[in-house]
Amino acid sequence: MIHHVQLACPADSEDTLRAFYSGVLGLQEVAKPPVLAARGGCWFRGHGIELHLGVEHDFRPARKAHPGLLVHDLDAWRSAMSAAVASKIRRPSKPSIATSAKSYGWVTGGLQ
Repeated sequence: MIHHVQLACPADSEDTLRAFYSGVLGLQEVAKPPVLAARGGCWFRGHGIELHLGVEHDFRPARKAHPGLLVHDLDAWRSAMSAAVASKIRRPSKPSIATSAKSYGWVTGGLQ
Protein backbone atom coordinates (compact mmCIF):
# COMPACT_ATOMS: atom_id res chain seq x y z
CA MET A 1 0.00 0.00 0.00
CA ILE A 2 1.34 3.45 -0.91
CA HIS A 3 1.12 6.15 1.77
CA HIS A 4 1.76 9.17 -0.48
CA VAL A 5 3.22 10.33 -3.77
CA GLN A 6 5.90 13.04 -3.81
CA LEU A 7 5.85 15.55 -6.67
CA ALA A 8 8.35 18.34 -7.29
CA CYS A 9 7.31 21.99 -7.51
CA PRO A 10 9.07 25.31 -8.04
CA ALA A 11 9.95 27.58 -5.12
CA ASP A 12 7.27 30.09 -4.07
CA SER A 13 4.45 28.17 -5.79
CA GLU A 14 2.45 27.36 -2.63
CA ASP A 15 -0.44 29.72 -3.44
CA THR A 16 -0.82 28.16 -6.87
CA LEU A 17 -0.59 24.68 -5.35
CA ARG A 18 -3.35 25.48 -2.86
CA ALA A 19 -5.57 27.00 -5.54
CA PHE A 20 -5.22 23.92 -7.74
CA TYR A 21 -5.05 20.97 -5.35
CA SER A 22 -7.54 22.33 -2.81
CA GLY A 23 -9.60 24.68 -4.96
CA VAL A 24 -9.94 22.56 -8.09
CA LEU A 25 -9.31 18.98 -6.96
CA GLY A 26 -10.95 19.40 -3.54
CA LEU A 27 -8.05 18.00 -1.52
CA GLN A 28 -7.49 19.17 2.06
CA GLU A 29 -4.12 20.68 2.93
CA VAL A 30 -2.26 18.71 5.61
CA ALA A 31 0.09 20.51 8.01
CA LYS A 32 3.70 19.55 7.43
CA PRO A 33 5.99 18.90 10.41
CA PRO A 34 7.75 22.20 11.32
CA VAL A 35 11.18 20.98 10.25
CA LEU A 36 9.80 20.16 6.78
CA ALA A 37 7.49 23.19 6.53
CA ALA A 38 10.55 25.46 6.53
CA ARG A 39 11.56 23.92 3.17
CA GLY A 40 8.37 25.08 1.44
CA GLY A 41 5.88 23.06 -0.55
CA CYS A 42 2.51 21.67 0.57
CA TRP A 43 0.90 18.36 1.44
CA PHE A 44 -2.65 17.44 0.43
CA ARG A 45 -5.01 14.58 1.25
CA GLY A 46 -8.46 13.49 0.16
CA HIS A 47 -10.43 11.10 -2.03
CA GLY A 48 -8.19 8.25 -0.85
CA ILE A 49 -4.90 9.86 -1.94
CA GLU A 50 -2.12 11.89 -0.34
CA LEU A 51 0.18 14.12 -2.38
CA HIS A 52 3.32 15.80 -1.09
CA LEU A 53 4.57 18.72 -3.19
CA GLY A 54 8.21 19.43 -2.40
CA VAL A 55 10.24 22.41 -3.57
CA GLU A 56 13.11 21.77 -5.96
CA HIS A 57 15.12 24.93 -6.45
CA ASP A 58 16.28 23.78 -9.89
CA PHE A 59 12.75 22.58 -10.75
CA ARG A 60 12.18 21.26 -14.26
CA PRO A 61 8.73 19.92 -15.16
CA ALA A 62 8.50 16.18 -15.65
CA ARG A 63 7.78 15.30 -19.25
CA LYS A 64 5.86 12.08 -18.59
CA ALA A 65 5.60 11.37 -14.86
CA HIS A 66 2.20 12.30 -13.40
CA PRO A 67 -0.44 11.12 -10.97
CA GLY A 68 -3.46 9.39 -12.51
CA LEU A 69 -6.64 10.06 -10.55
CA LEU A 70 -9.69 7.82 -10.70
CA VAL A 71 -12.81 9.98 -11.09
CA HIS A 72 -16.51 9.12 -11.12
CA ASP A 73 -17.58 11.54 -13.86
CA LEU A 74 -14.85 12.10 -16.43
CA ASP A 75 -16.80 14.73 -18.38
CA ALA A 76 -17.39 16.81 -15.22
CA TRP A 77 -13.72 16.42 -14.27
CA ARG A 78 -12.65 17.46 -17.76
CA SER A 79 -14.88 20.56 -17.58
CA ALA A 80 -13.58 21.57 -14.14
CA MET A 81 -9.99 21.08 -15.20
CA SER A 82 -10.51 22.94 -18.46
CA ALA A 83 -11.90 25.94 -16.58
CA ALA A 84 -8.97 25.92 -14.14
CA VAL A 85 -5.83 25.20 -16.14
CA ALA A 86 -3.83 27.26 -18.60
CA SER A 87 -3.61 24.67 -21.33
CA LYS A 88 -6.54 22.78 -22.72
CA ILE A 89 -7.63 19.29 -21.93
CA ARG A 90 -6.41 16.69 -24.37
CA ARG A 91 -8.68 13.82 -25.27
CA PRO A 92 -6.39 10.85 -25.94
CA SER A 93 -7.43 7.98 -28.15
CA LYS A 94 -9.06 6.28 -25.15
CA PRO A 95 -12.39 7.93 -24.27
CA SER A 96 -11.98 6.89 -20.62
CA ILE A 97 -8.86 9.05 -20.09
CA ALA A 98 -8.23 12.79 -20.12
CA THR A 99 -5.06 14.70 -19.32
CA SER A 100 -4.38 18.31 -18.50
CA ALA A 101 -1.23 20.34 -18.10
CA LYS A 102 -0.65 23.49 -16.08
CA SER A 103 1.87 26.17 -16.98
CA TYR A 104 4.28 24.86 -14.32
CA GLY A 105 4.39 21.57 -16.20
CA TRP A 106 2.28 19.56 -13.78
CA VAL A 107 0.28 16.96 -15.59
CA THR A 108 -2.74 15.28 -14.04
CA GLY A 109 -4.60 12.41 -15.64
CA GLY A 110 -8.19 11.50 -14.97
CA LEU A 111 -9.48 8.00 -15.57
CA GLN A 112 -13.00 6.63 -15.37
